Amino acid sequence: MSYQEQYDEDEVRADEVELPTVYTGDDYAEEDLEYHQDGGAGFAPEVQIPDVVSAFLQHFHKNVSERNVWDLHAIYENGWNKLTEKFYPKSAWPDPEAVGQLVNYDPVFLILYKELYYRHIYSKLTPSIEDRIASYSNYCDLFNYILNSSTEPSDLELPNQWLWDIIDEFIYQFQSFCVYRSKVKTKNETEIELLKERPDVWNVHNVLNVLYSLIQKSKINEQLLVSKNGGDMQEAAGEFGARPLYRMLGYFSIIGLLRVHCLLGDYVLALKTMENVELNKKGLFARVTACHVTTYYYVGFAYMMMRRYSDAIKAFAHILLFVSRTKQYHNRSYQFEAISKKSEQMYALMTICVALSPQRIDENVHSIMREKYGEQSLKLQKGEEATFEELFNFACPKFISPVPPDYEIAVNAAHEPTRHQQRVFMSEVRTQLLVPTIRSFLKLYTTLGAEKLAAFLEIDVEEVRTELLVFKHKTRQRRYESGSVLDGEFGPTTDLDFYLKKDLIYIAESKQGRRVGDWFIRHINKFEDIVSNMERR
Repeated sequence: MSYQEQYDEDEVRADEVELPTVYTGDDYAEEDLEYHQDGGAGFAPEVQIPDVVSAFLQHFHKNVSERNVWDLHAIYENGWNKLTEKFYPKSAWPDPEAVGQLVNYDPVFLILYKELYYRHIYSKLTPSIEDRIASYSNYCDLFNYILNSSTEPSDLELPNQWLWDIIDEFIYQFQSFCVYRSKVKTKNETEIELLKERPDVWNVHNVLNVLYSLIQKSKINEQLLVSKNGGDMQEAAGEFGARPLYRMLGYFSIIGLLRVHCLLGDYVLALKTMENVELNKKGLFARVTACHVTTYYYVGFAYMMMRRYSDAIKAFAHILLFVSRTKQYHNRSYQFEAISKKSEQMYALMTICVALSPQRIDENVHSIMREKYGEQSLKLQKGEEATFEELFNFACPKFISPVPPDYEIAVNAAHEPTRHQQRVFMSEVRTQLLVPTIRSFLKLYTTLGAEKLAAFLEIDVEEVRTELLVFKHKTRQRRYESGSVLDGEFGPTTDLDFYLKKDLIYIAESKQGRRVGDWFIRHINKFEDIVSNMERR
């Protein structure tokens, strides 16, 4: 699994990872940002939209209409966030109806504005059930506008970062709604009736239909397959797929499906959706840092839940190394906090995986992991189940149930999907709690009696035989080499090999360990020959 490619300085460029652009337009200079919503500092109390915000929205509309992607990138990442912090840190942006008067009720711009408007409510406020329904309806309008053109594609152009955020937020709001409706006990009768009347709102089939439709419309899988075989993606793009809007939305929808299937607990299907995405090469996901991190988080988590710990470790180590080496580029991004949190979670997951399948990882990553989770790592090696549960609950996705709850039963079932996945994971962990301990004893001997090992482990001899079989089974995993991320060959993941004969355990280095030893001996012999020749001279 060749994730660990080197990152040179010239590899981290703005054309590969979108970086925040510093917007220096005079329209939004600091001296203009002096508005108080209580009616002070130069504005009458009845004015709802300050002049600087009105000017910003009109400028925003102008650039959307003119398809000026570069300026939109600056407006989206800097102008919008700057005004949000100054004017709307704890309140909603102006109502879309009021904004419509400023932009001549341009339907496309208002759909895009509502996407940002409701996203801000989810981020800074507490969305009501009406907000959740209205946001869902707006996403329907947006995707219908993009997908329902059967003759020619839309000429809309948006920055890659915004396109990723649209898909990311769409799935987040679906996830949030599933959690919200599961908390039946906290709902009043009006909310319950509204939920019953609108089973279509954030329905799992509708969400999956959007993602699959974007993939199909863009022909992104066909494009990736052609690229995988050495061809040009444009060969399979078609009229829609040739447009950046459709190509990138289709691609981000693949990552979105990976996430949704993980949230639903179907890890095989999650990785199956990635069959044409080559992780060991720089893909389109690398153009947006948040997408890059999300991809490896869910791929690594799916591997972990499928007991492919070696592949999970490589996936986590790869992206954590990337994040640490490019930190100075993305620490100015508005998504820096989200990326940092995902990194923390991946260090926790990697700590679990290394405890279950010890192996070498990059020294820089390993050093940070010891610094963050060194104490927990020692507890995991001792087989403390509570620590496994603690790290899993912190680092796992917040799982969801795809079906509505029984609204007649006043219980909160929001955490039940996560508890179920935790039980599944812990049942697997319990079967191999002694594997790291057995490995530590076997490394000390070339032969070891079963009775002696039983005494070390404080179990009976018959149980030792069972645990040795478990060791053999758990240290054989499917490992990715090439092709689809779901592919892989079974093989040992430990540097030890042994067999049991008449209750005597014969231990030897595995083929991999012997190869390392042979290499070391060859180089020692060469060194001794060089020293001997120098002495003779």
